[in-house]
Amino acid sequence: MTSLAKLLEAALFASARPIPIDELSALDPDAPKGAVAAALEEIREHYDVEGHGVELLEVGGGWQILTRAEYTEAIERAQLASRPSRLSAAALETLALIAYRQPLGRAEIEEIRGVAVGSILKSLHERGLIDVVGRGEGLGRPLLYGTTPVFLEQFALRHLEELPRADELAIALRAEPRAL
Repeated sequence: MTSLAKLLEAALFASARPIPIDELSALDPDAPKGAVAAALEEIREHYDVEGHGVELLEVGGGWQILTRAEYTEAIERAQLASRPSRLSAAALETLALIAYRQPLGRAEIEEIRGVAVGSILKSLHERGLIDVVGRGEGLGRPLLYGTTPVFLEQFALRHLEELPRADELAIALRAEPRAL
């Protein structure tokens, strides 16, 4: 591996969050343009060809070294990985509404869900999954919510376009066995 690839690998290994390419480029300001992208591809190929238990992935607007999917279950079973606390069904439903329809205000969410969502919005905001992205034009100029890079990271997405389309969701939901 090149010295730049080794430097990037060390930085990615030390980080608990995805690192955007511009931050990685700052590690070696003298590196020619495109060298960081080439070094990232070198690291990715190294992990793939050598058959490592980790892989380099682009998630949440940055790059991160993660456990390969086939080993995740065993690691979780052994309780070696720190697992983020689970979201309630109500929180997931609210988060899905925001992800698909952002920017979205509290009143719109409450109208769709039919229940108050103040505490859920607070919880999602505290977890860093949503943030205020603007103000609405209506009465009182309500806050509008959108998802954050932490949301993308949590759900292993590079960008929002990777969310399943509505027609894909309908097929997936019909395919699941239903409990009586």
